Amino acid sequence: MLIKLLTKVFGSSNDRTLRRMRKVVDQITKMEPDFEKLSDDELKAKTVEFRARLAKGEVLENLIPEAFATVREASKRVFGMRHFDVQLLGGMVLNDRCIAEMRTGEGKTLTATLPAYLNALSGEGVHVVTVNDYLASRDAENNRALFEFLGLSIGINLPGMPAPAKREAYAADITYGTNNEYGFDYLRDNMAFSPEDRVQRKLNYALVDEVDSILIDEARTPLIISGPAEDSSELYIKVNKIIPSLIRQEKEDSDSFQGEGHFSVDEKARQVHLTERGLVAIEELMVSEGIMEEGESLYSPGNIMMMHHVTAALRSHVLFTRDVDYIVKDGEVIIVDEHTGRTMQGRRWSDGLHQAIEAKEGVEIQNENQTLASITFQNYFRLYNKLAGMTGTADTEAFEFSSIYKLETIVVPTNRPMVRKDLADLVYMTEKEKIDAIIEDIRERTANGQPVLVGTISIEKSEVVSEQLSLAKIEHAVLNAKFHAREADIVAQAGQPGAVTIATNMAGRGTDIVLGGSWQAEIAELENPTAEQIDAIKSAWKIRHDAVLASGGLHIIGTERHESRRIDNQLRGRSGRQGDNGSSRFYLSMEDALMRIFASDRVSNMMRKLGMKPGEAIEHPWVTKAIANAQRKVESRNFDIRKQLLEYDDVANDQRRAIYSQRNELLDVSDVSETISSIREDVFKTTLDTFIPPQSLEEMWDVKGLQERLKNDFDLDMPVAEWLDKEPELHEETLRERIMQHAKEQYLRKEEVVGVEMMRNFEKGVMLQTLDSLWKEHLAAMDYLRQGIHLRGYAQKDPKQEYKRESFAMFAAMLESLKYEVISTLCKVQVRMPEEVEAMEEQRREEAERLASQQQLSHVDVETEAAIEMADQTGERKVGRNDLCPCGSGKKYKQCHGRLA
Repeated sequence: MLIKLLTKVFGSSNDRTLRRMRKVVDQITKMEPDFEKLSDDELKAKTVEFRARLAKGEVLENLIPEAFATVREASKRVFGMRHFDVQLLGGMVLNDRCIAEMRTGEGKTLTATLPAYLNALSGEGVHVVTVNDYLASRDAENNRALFEFLGLSIGINLPGMPAPAKREAYAADITYGTNNEYGFDYLRDNMAFSPEDRVQRKLNYALVDEVDSILIDEARTPLIISGPAEDSSELYIKVNKIIPSLIRQEKEDSDSFQGEGHFSVDEKARQVHLTERGLVAIEELMVSEGIMEEGESLYSPGNIMMMHHVTAALRSHVLFTRDVDYIVKDGEVIIVDEHTGRTMQGRRWSDGLHQAIEAKEGVEIQNENQTLASITFQNYFRLYNKLAGMTGTADTEAFEFSSIYKLETIVVPTNRPMVRKDLADLVYMTEKEKIDAIIEDIRERTANGQPVLVGTISIEKSEVVSEQLSLAKIEHAVLNAKFHAREADIVAQAGQPGAVTIATNMAGRGTDIVLGGSWQAEIAELENPTAEQIDAIKSAWKIRHDAVLASGGLHIIGTERHESRRIDNQLRGRSGRQGDNGSSRFYLSMEDALMRIFASDRVSNMMRKLGMKPGEAIEHPWVTKAIANAQRKVESRNFDIRKQLLEYDDVANDQRRAIYSQRNELLDVSDVSETISSIREDVFKTTLDTFIPPQSLEEMWDVKGLQERLKNDFDLDMPVAEWLDKEPELHEETLRERIMQHAKEQYLRKEEVVGVEMMRNFEKGVMLQTLDSLWKEHLAAMDYLRQGIHLRGYAQKDPKQEYKRESFAMFAAMLESLKYEVISTLCKVQVRMPEEVEAMEEQRREEAERLASQQQLSHVDVETEAAIEMADQTGERKVGRNDLCPCGSGKKYKQCHGRLA
């Protein structure tokens, strides 16, 4: 009560922020007449003036009124478009390290030009982040003329671009690209072998479009760069054959390990669990298929990975459906994004799930991958000096933005009042009754000339609705992952009178639906349109536009509720842009996934009590409330998953930053000889302490063991026993000094043969390769630790604390191994002539370039906190770790170029 009273008197935090910013908007508006008087050259010169003022120490925030007035005036001259006052407010919110919630159609792309220009003045770069390549290219090209008019350079960062082109894109004042590409470039830069191989510069200001999609929907998805692991495609095929023989347990009992079926399914967590009967059945089937020997158990040490294959195969059959979660095209399994309905070409699920689905669909199975580098979006975007974002729907996730990213959400008012009518949900008993009601609603509305947009949550559902519309002889267009090429055309004309468009998850589509259709699209189809043709098209569009407004504007039909209220709001937000008429309604059935899993009992009981008849719908505030509660449950669970992922990744993040910082220091210096010398002393001291304990009697020394260690690990042939026999005066201290001196002399002899410069390059190369190799192994060990750490809970221990403690111990051990392996490699290396060393260096560079050019995307199983991966796929014969290296060095692959892979 008190909080409500205070809010009434002083206004909410949102109101107070906007009130403060409106004063600056008034300043900008007062400047407008003066800026209108400036010539083009004088307006362009403002950029030079602002940069000079910043160089003299003026604060960026002081430039806001003039900088925004400059962009507003430039936009009027270049585009013929003037920023609305609410867009100026949005620009200030974005500069203020906040999230701007702006409704669809309020001009977010134009709003972004204001903070992008302001923050680019420092010369440290601005990254505009979009959800897909199409939007990155479109927004960059649309705004290029404006920014270039003001003297700023524009770059576009797209997948597959060569390193020089990427470097040029990042060197620009403002760079457009996708969240994935920025993240992968960061990881690739931290795997580079020379400073010239890096493409990014300092991470200064990130402006994230569709911020909820990128920082929340994809936050359960770590970015991973991976290389191929061992080939087990034959095993996937064999395991896939036995899955259809298993029986699903109908109802999950209180103890899911006992029951009639072979496995139970947890749809909420998207997991499967084998029952006792299931384990026995699988073991018998595996023996009959020749996968396991008679009498062996799935849980015997040699078969631990079998469970991994069985679980992946079961999940592929039970939880992942063709044309819903993925499509099969040209013999390839392609993931469909659950949030946007787009296909994700080149991405792969991890944990063997993708290979299991390939086996199920009978297509070629590609190898599993091993992690080389990884980061979550949360930790990547927190690396930026300044972060801001914009979206049409952020308010429902304001708490998460605040708690994880420290970003406040500010709701920016609309330019015109919202008049869309959001009608109450209609709930039917069966899917068929619901579809029939949807078809009838579409028929009635299109008869009045009202355009209709039907939103579905999967490709399969969109095809069901399309089939029913075809049977009802209602013309319509389908917009889903299978028809990406026509996407812009379909969206452009979805506002035509009587048009019916079926869309799979409108999230991230990025194109406004204009009532009456898009006249720009019609003009674009003409080769050289005359002024008369343009006027005729505009006049015809005006008649259509007015007719659609009179019919009630765009009507949105949702065929079922999404797990997230935000994505439902995104669908609704397609209607009612810029104060237009519009309406929306969701049709639900008790067979919908959300209703079945989260809201079934309560709503079913209510419908039975009301005596529902077939074909009747229930429309009641209680039902709407029950559905909203179900969605909150899912959102809360997903938030917990993301928060937990972040808590675990924060541990890895500290280690990652330490390693990457060390690695970048290594790359930036040309001489690491002092570091090598210091490490050599540490390594030999530790080795000598092992065999000759400090301040110990000679009887306690293991001289033979020391000689063997020096020979095997450091290629030092030292007759330590002989020295001790012949020189009684030798004691512990002098013996240590002699061994250290011999090691140093041998190293200097190698340096004389090769040359100082070559030796410095070689030292640096060995340090980088060893660091990368051990970091890769450390990541794999961290993955294994993470997968089993929850079991510590049974021993009354906190799994997170245990994970922190053990991962720190593993990290410390890895750093010790790094020192040892670097010195061992440098001591054992066979010295060659300078020409041979240069040839090896050239070969190493070529190998690194080849790997970089062949990296391709791969995706995640979100529910198991797996990950987007980038796989190194070579298409060449796989070289075993213990085979001789193909470079001809005579060393094992794992000790030579295998380190690069």
